[in-house]
Amino acid sequence: MKKIAFVMTLAVAVVLSMSSCGGKTRPVPFDSGDSTDMSAMQDPTIYGICGDGTAMNTLQIVTDLGDTIRLDITYARDNNQVFGGLQAGDRMAVVPNAKKTEALMVINQAALLGNWVMPNPLDGSDEVGFRIKEGGIVEGIEQSSITYKTWRLVRGKLELVDIREGGGEEEEITLYDIVKVTPDSLIIKDSEDTYEYGRQQQKKLDSDIKLEEASEEDYKI
Repeated sequence: MKKIAFVMTLAVAVVLSMSSCGGKTRPVPFDSGDSTDMSAMQDPTIYGICGDGTAMNTLQIVTDLGDTIRLDITYARDNNQVFGGLQAGDRMAVVPNAKKTEALMVINQAALLGNWVMPNPLDGSDEVGFRIKEGGIVEGIEQSSITYKTWRLVRGKLELVDIREGGGEEEEITLYDIVKVTPDSLIIKDSEDTYEYGRQQQKKLDSDIKLEEASEEDYKI
């Protein structure tokens, strides 16, 4: 009986030693919450800040994990997959190849910030759209039937979460492919439609009161 107990104790010790290394628990891969497949739950996107060492065909990025890496962006450039340009200090999202030596897609997150509008598809009378802000905040512009909740970039796509009128309190998640990002335009598309937005221009207030220039007569007593 003592021999059997010793063997069982030894087996338990082996299992425990295999499940840990140096007393540390093995890290759990990032879970996006949209799949039970372990490989699908990992977002391969690299998030970080564009470094000063960035050149025409090379992106230097300081990742959120504190690493500084360089990626060849020739493929992304040749296939029009660099969105928003490269500016040192801007926050970037990069979809790399398997070896993380080459960028397949580069998105300048800073270029997405701002007010994006288009003519109302119903009558074209007003501008409607959304306001993308830092920290995952998104707000609707002249859209009373939609309440936007959050935004983020995931796997090279723009994800918008909103609640629509008539849908109760159920949140709707939509993933958009990014087609174009410039200082003045944002084009995205879902599985059915393409949406072309322009950056909202500040309205100038014109005064109806016009002042005449002062003359010498104005200063005479």
